[in-house]
Amino acid sequence: MVNGRTVLERFSAGGPRGSWPAEEFAHARRLEGLAAEVVMDLATDTFLVIVRGGDGIE
Repeated sequence: MVNGRTVLERFSAGGPRGSWPAEEFAHARRLEGLAAEVVMDLATDTFLVIVRGGDGIE
């Protein structure tokens, strides 16, 4: 957990489908009841699926 956020999964921003895999993963987590969202980590060129407030999985 970093700054009150838990990273559930990481997806390369260089993939041919862009953010879609991350968005699909986040959508599936929301269907499970988690408040998952996708953010961009510019330092690593990665899309992160996160949950704010530590409600996710380490």
